[in-house]
Amino acid sequence: MLIPGIEADLAHGRTGTRSERKQAAIVGAAAEVFLSTGYAGASMDEIASRSGVSKQTVYKHFSSKEALFVAVLTQMMGEADTAVHTGLPQVENRAQLEAYLLDYAVRQLTIVLTPGLMQLRRLVIAEAQRFPELAKVLYTRGPARALEVMGSAFEQLAGKNLLQFSDATVAASQFNWLVMADPVNRVMMLGDAAIPTKQEIHRHAEAAVATFLAAFLHPDKR
Repeated sequence: MLIPGIEADLAHGRTGTRSERKQAAIVGAAAEVFLSTGYAGASMDEIASRSGVSKQTVYKHFSSKEALFVAVLTQMMGEADTAVHTGLPQVENRAQLEAYLLDYAVRQLTIVLTPGLMQLRRLVIAEAQRFPELAKVLYTRGPARALEVMGSAFEQLAGKNLLQFSDATVAASQFNWLVMADPVNRVMMLGDAAIPTKQEIHRHAEAAVATFLAAFLHPDKR
């Protein structure tokens, strides 16, 4: 089974250069091996075998197992980032603001709460003490990136007198946790069976947006 985020890279690899095709195959195989066996248990021999290349070729493209894992992580998080952060649309009034925040929250939950990304998160957390650099990469490409993008969007919305806050990063963090905390914790601990339905995601996102606006909506828009 292909991993979300890796599938697009493999599709590109099928039409790219010979070197690109090999690299895409290696990253796709590595994703499957890492997520099925863990980082420490992953074998470069197994990755080479699954990708249809020699171990020497794997090391030609990636200097170490850590470098290969970072490539997998970067690919998966990059695809998720592109899917979630689509830029700030035309938002000029409260109704458009509510629609924008709701759409963002639903997209974020839908993308993040996929089996592949949840499995990746569990893997990095499990290996964080032994391989702290991997956790730093996940945090930088995931939560920190989300706060940066959302904080920038909130600054623009504050400039239009739609939101009011003293610190955009704090506002972004609180919005992120209202949206993500409970669903992500459930799926992290209870597994794929706890992934919410589309209807449940929408209801949770609506409640998160309502709570956020109760605290941060500009007084002129109340």
